[in-house]
Amino acid sequence: MQNMDIKDIVRALKEYDGEEIRIMEVCGTHTAAISENGIPSMLSPKIKLISGPGCPVCVTVTAVIDKLIELSMRVDTIVLTFGDLIRVKGTNKSLADAKADGAHVRMVYSPMETISLAKNDPNHIYVFAAIGFETTTPVYAMLIKEAQEQNIHNLKLLTSLKTMPQVIRWVVRNGGGIDGFIAPGHVAAITGSNVFKELSDELSIPFVVSGFEGAQLLLTIYALISMKGKSGIKNLYKNVVTEDGNVKARELVDKYFTKADSAWRGMGTIHDSGMILRDEYKEYDAGSFGLDEDHMPPGCSCASVLVGKVKPNECPLFGKNCTPDNAHGACMVSTEGSCYNYFVSGRR
Repeated sequence: MQNMDIKDIVRALKEYDGEEIRIMEVCGTHTAAISENGIPSMLSPKIKLISGPGCPVCVTVTAVIDKLIELSMRVDTIVLTFGDLIRVKGTNKSLADAKADGAHVRMVYSPMETISLAKNDPNHIYVFAAIGFETTTPVYAMLIKEAQEQNIHNLKLLTSLKTMPQVIRWVVRNGGGIDGFIAPGHVAAITGSNVFKELSDELSIPFVVSGFEGAQLLLTIYALISMKGKSGIKNLYKNVVTEDGNVKARELVDKYFTKADSAWRGMGTIHDSGMILRDEYKEYDAGSFGLDEDHMPPGCSCASVLVGKVKPNECPLFGKNCTPDNAHGACMVSTEGSCYNYFVSGRR
């Protein structure tokens, strides 16, 4: 593989005529990069790319949205969130809908903005919608650390924080039929590549850690084809990912958070697949516990799309009732969602 240039790789992928191979990426940024680089059009029909549960907005259950809406309706509370989450529907409406009805909802670009907002406005409680994977959890740990150090007590998190290993196990054990995984580069930068080596040995499925450039993703797919049917891991993102990852970031997370069961959209509750604030920091929690109810919009196939059971364009709402401008399901809302990327890339 080292002696092949990118043209050789592209030719080999386009002409591949072996057994069908199903490759899943479990990172929303990979999903977007695969679409933006037109990679599906460069592959043989026998190479199937599947978007897994790697978009944090997409896997957040409706109970979390409903709780955020409830909090935002309180006179003394302001909910802060990123742009994508504001448009995801809860049981009846989204945070954007609630804001139009007078709820206190603000969009921010960084969780750390919460510090200055809360410090300068002690008469309101500021609740940040803390969703994400191992990549963003250290930021929320830093947020609590800063709040403690600055003696800020009107700042809280509503958490829906997920971890990758357990959901990958769930997908494999529940009929995903996956032959290889594109391991998430951002997550691996924190966890280290050894996490995926353990998964590979356990599940007898290969993993390749990849960055986000088109050429590297093509090389990753080629590597997974060569590894089909065998366990093993390759790290093609060595300038960012090491075997042990970011030890200091994990230590900071472990100080403030602990493992817990977590509810995933369309998958139910998965054991030890989430992170919650430790008991000694519960004053910073806005009511994150017991939020496991999930109500899919009628006709929406997000639950099946997230685990690769159906393609986005096989959903009866895709491109009809559900478009980026009028999204019904979470997978069409987020720019990292598989339905959104299928739609914008014209994969109908």
